[in-house]
Amino acid sequence: MNIITFGEIMLRLAPEGYLRFEQADKFEASFGGGEANVAVSCAHFGHNCHFVSKLPHNSIAESAIRTLRQEGVKTEFIKRGGDRIGIYYLEKGASQRPSQVIYDRANSAIACANLDDFDFDEIFDGQDWFHITGITVALSSTLKELSLNAVKKAKEKGLKVSCDLNYRKKLWSQEEAQSAMSLLMPYVDVLIANEEDAENVFGIKARDTEVSLGHMNENAYVDVAKQIQNRFHIQDIAITLRTSKSANENIWSAMLYNLDKAYFAQSYNLHVIDRVGGGDSFAAGLIHAYSKKLDPQSIVNFATAASALKHSIIGDFNHVSEKEVMTLMSGDGTGRVVR
Repeated sequence: MNIITFGEIMLRLAPEGYLRFEQADKFEASFGGGEANVAVSCAHFGHNCHFVSKLPHNSIAESAIRTLRQEGVKTEFIKRGGDRIGIYYLEKGASQRPSQVIYDRANSAIACANLDDFDFDEIFDGQDWFHITGITVALSSTLKELSLNAVKKAKEKGLKVSCDLNYRKKLWSQEEAQSAMSLLMPYVDVLIANEEDAENVFGIKARDTEVSLGHMNENAYVDVAKQIQNRFHIQDIAITLRTSKSANENIWSAMLYNLDKAYFAQSYNLHVIDRVGGGDSFAAGLIHAYSKKLDPQSIVNFATAASALKHSIIGDFNHVSEKEVMTLMSGDGTGRVVR
């Protein structure tokens, strides 16, 4: 399948291991970002993936582009220009200490993109699927317009459109998110959210659930999905369900709401090595499973298993194959050595 994703790739700087920022005298450098992560994961599943963005003319941006190419992602639609690549700093949490993310992405090349930087009519020619997240929409007023133009053009050209709400309170307010994301929803075929996104973006709260206290009423998310579907008439709604016992110990599952029926994946007890990119790996798993024309139960099972494996991998990218995901889906989650 031919897949297009549109967003920002950033330089990721993280202290070694579980050191705190103030303890670190060096940082490990890699790259990541919502839509780039989805493109990489889909490329690993064998798809023809293009990542669309804007990056400056400097060596760090060149390194980001080379990294994407090494991961199998095509980069010819990346516009060059602007002054800087966005950066995010990650301090990995442990036990009861949560992870911390500090953004340094203001005035990045993509945030300063112009309306005429991307010819979506050309970009979408011959493509099958378009994926975007709320993070990109949040970066600037121009990107709000560009994102809306993109989903409109994608639907006009017959592509399937998936959108991950991906609410980030450090980027915009709930009121800004609801106003902007509501405009995109009429063009979305598959909506993806985590257990808090529906409340933060659309004001739709799951009953008897308090995520910050670790209380999760999974069945309440059926009603959340129904309300979203009634409001926006979206065909499929997928919601990841994370119960955090601590920063390292999570219970991970998901729900897919399709044709007035909810399908729940099995739950995985995770020992988290790196949770950044977990939602993106779920989105990529969904896209891949849809491309295989699987039934709804198998679609959510595959996406949840793919994302469960991502939590064991350092970095934003999910370096797993379809075979590894299928093995976990079959019930082999022991982690025993494969010889």
